Amino acid sequence: MFLLDIGNQSLEFHRRLGGKLRTCSKAPIKDRHALSLAYTPGVAAVCNEVKNNPSSAYALTLKGNSVAIVSDGTRVLGLGDIGPLAAIPVMEGKAALLCEFAKIDAFPICLATKDKDEIIRTVRLISPCFGAILLEDIESPKCFEVEATLKKTLGIPVFHDDQHGTAVVVLAALINALKVTGRDAKSAKVVVNGAGAAGIAISKLLTEYGIKNLVVLDSKGAICSARSDLEQYKKEFGAVLPHMACGKLSDVIKSADVFIGASVAGALKQEQAKAMGENPIIFALSNPVPEITHEDAKAAGCKIYASARSDLDNQVNNVLAFPGIFRGALDCRAKQITEGMKLAAALAIARFAQERGLKENYIVPAAFEEGLHKFVAQKVVEAARKEGVAQI
Repeated sequence: MFLLDIGNQSLEFHRRLGGKLRTCSKAPIKDRHALSLAYTPGVAAVCNEVKNNPSSAYALTLKGNSVAIVSDGTRVLGLGDIGPLAAIPVMEGKAALLCEFAKIDAFPICLATKDKDEIIRTVRLISPCFGAILLEDIESPKCFEVEATLKKTLGIPVFHDDQHGTAVVVLAALINALKVTGRDAKSAKVVVNGAGAAGIAISKLLTEYGIKNLVVLDSKGAICSARSDLEQYKKEFGAVLPHMACGKLSDVIKSADVFIGASVAGALKQEQAKAMGENPIIFALSNPVPEITHEDAKAAGCKIYASARSDLDNQVNNVLAFPGIFRGALDCRAKQITEGMKLAAALAIARFAQERGLKENYIVPAAFEEGLHKFVAQKVVEAARKEGVAQI
């Protein structure tokens, strides 16, 4: 009922506005002098300055504070492959959030192609206008290659939010959930259900942080060396997993401390949740319908429940991460967004909540809490400078 009601309200909201975005001049152009400054003949001096000193584009044009949000519409929310036209509302929303929370100018770029090489080529061609690239809602495994290739060839940050934004917020939430329940990260048994873009990125960042007892599953069971049906990227990922287990979810979930769902609605049954360890932590992140409902999880003994839903406590949402990450990356003109910068963002989000008092129903802050995104940006800048990728 909630989803139906909010959906109808959102339709009317968008219809009334005619879309969420517009572009306009920062300065009024009301007379000949203003026209001469903004356009011809004065703008020629600006063009020559950028030609002679390319880095001045960051100060003299929109490049220093602009992000392209690029999608092919193949993996949108829980809707799947809906195409580039239907993906525009989500990309507009992402741009609106970057503007609202980080004062960044962002532009939806929805591409009428599913070909990874065309996507890569197009982003390369449009990149001069932008200070960073945010990849969004591109299906896996294509998204891995698109991101990896662009990171190698562009001198600006490239960040696939479905992977890394999700991973950053999940790690922040898990750090605090472990703290509230008195568990140690190195010994806690963590089960990640879902080995798509988000599931793999979550697992990699958890491993980077120090989670040792980690089991990752796709739709056919745990990723392990005994399986001969794994795609190449899953084989490569499985080879670096710190802990290896085989079996279905009902097998590996037994005595688990943490369940992290990056899969599909209803994937975790109540009886499976009951088989977890005492006072388990459940992150049911499938959107809009979770792997297990809040009511069923609590009935199974869940101590801390988090989801992607805005109508429940402990909302694990990428908006806690990506505005601050991009603000920080642009502020120091980072050449890329590193693992250290992602870890710094996760630790900043976790610390922000800690300083306000952790509880079972408060393990991550809300997006609207004053100072959050600025704090994340600050820590991202510090990490970028430490890792040598900051250019200013």
